[in-house]
Amino acid sequence: MRRVSGLAIARIALLWAAAIFVLFPMIWIALASFKTPSQLNDPNLVFFAPTFASWENVLSSGILDAAGRSAIVGLTTVLISVVVGSSGAYVIAKYRAGGTATRFGMLAAQVLPPAVLVFPFLTMAYALRLNDTLVPVIFAHLSFVLPVVTWFLIGFFEAVPRSLEEQARVDGFSRFGAFWRVVLPQVLPGLGAAAIFGFTLSWNDMFYGLILAPGKAAILPVAIAGFNTFRGVQLGSMSAAILIAVIPVVIASFFIQRKLVQGISGGAVKS
Repeated sequence: MRRVSGLAIARIALLWAAAIFVLFPMIWIALASFKTPSQLNDPNLVFFAPTFASWENVLSSGILDAAGRSAIVGLTTVLISVVVGSSGAYVIAKYRAGGTATRFGMLAAQVLPPAVLVFPFLTMAYALRLNDTLVPVIFAHLSFVLPVVTWFLIGFFEAVPRSLEEQARVDGFSRFGAFWRVVLPQVLPGLGAAAIFGFTLSWNDMFYGLILAPGKAAILPVAIAGFNTFRGVQLGSMSAAILIAVIPVVIASFFIQRKLVQGISGGAVKS
């Protein structure tokens, strides 16, 4: 009993330590967003008279418009990724298309540095006169969101019993009808988790947005980087903008935490 109690106490202490370690930067950023420039020079200052000057500066700087553009990019990227990725994951899971090489080859874009891939996108954007628009950013985000979403969904499709699809075929459904009406409803939780995970990846990306749409079509991470001016970093305004960017990600992560590990590990080769 003492040993079990000791393990429980150690586990609780470790969880509290991890929570403090993770939450401390967010608490510091939240406090910084309500400080004056002079108060920001004292990082140890916890109790102070809050000011909303940084928030007023951020909200008047067009940060919400940038957040809207990021949402458009993320939702469009996720919609295409889920439609294409679910079809690809189904074929890989049920028919072993491409074998092991396909499973790991689809993640090749994750291995390559973004700097290698951004210049072809930039060249095509200038050739099609789409530079500084959201279109090349969406295609760039598809290069890393689509493979991850496909990988994520393979394990969920493999978990669907083959007998369900076979019974649907016996009942007169076509192959696509069996997929659409029988198999796909079984993986809806996985589709939702994959969509939120893909949206989070797109929402957090700054590199492609900074190169492909640095001006009037700037997305949220690029707009946040704009608070690093030639006069120095506007810490208060940047802290407020960071909170605007982080809150949706935290909420999304709360809903997919149970499915996240299942989806990532499910894409691996099973014996």
